Amino acid sequence: MTIRALSTAATGMIAQQLHVDVLANNLANVNTIGYKKSRANFQDLIYQSLQRSGTSLSADQDQKRPSGVQIGLGVRESSVQKIHTQGPLVNSGLQTDIAIDGEGFFQIKVLDNQAPNGVGYTRAGAFTIDSNGQLVTPNGYLLEPPITVPENTVAINVSIDGTVEAVQQNVATATQVGTIQLATFRNPGGLHAIGDSLLTETDSSGAAQTQTPGQAGTGILRQGFLEQSNVQVVQELVELIQAQRAYEVNANSIESADEMLKTANNLRR
Repeated sequence: MTIRALSTAATGMIAQQLHVDVLANNLANVNTIGYKKSRANFQDLIYQSLQRSGTSLSADQDQKRPSGVQIGLGVRESSVQKIHTQGPLVNSGLQTDIAIDGEGFFQIKVLDNQAPNGVGYTRAGAFTIDSNGQLVTPNGYLLEPPITVPENTVAINVSIDGTVEAVQQNVATATQVGTIQLATFRNPGGLHAIGDSLLTETDSSGAAQTQTPGQAGTGILRQGFLEQSNVQVVQELVELIQAQRAYEVNANSIESADEMLKTANNLRR
């Protein structure tokens, strides 16, 4: 029984280490544009049944055991889940900054070896204009479908439905240069993170459904705003303290089991 406690407590320490790893990554990305926090989910391991409930207590089998004796063998991680709740929108004042207010992801052109279809998805709308006049991410990835801003453009207007217009010097009317489309998924929690604030679709997430912003439940666009991380620092710190305490308690269980083993061994002397 004591040795069982050693292995059980060890699984608890491993689980809490993973919990701390997840919380540390959340806190590290508290200022990352469009970041969605992760949550570690756990489940108990198989149980060892010493006596099963419902078995007979008497020879005539009239009396049944109301409850059995089961000893749990610990815990393990079941998943690390992305929580896709809306982050706060902050006014940046830059005309190439765009935030999604609601559901959906920007589509970004990436290398084919990074994503199955060469497209990544992000909530980070801190775009800029490259030397070719195209809207790109800070790492130079093109927005998909591409938006090219003509020369002599003095202002860019992005409407809530994704229509992009360029105001050129000495031109009376604005020129439409493209439309930003958003992608939605049946299970956004199934998307695979590849870094650079990008996600790729998987069999779990389902195929991307391209929508015009504001239609079919898709969010609208806010020009001049950025979506901040949805990490709540106070909540993460509270969970971090709880995980630390749980780790210490499991370590204490190992120490107690070790002391019990020493006591049992000393009985032979």
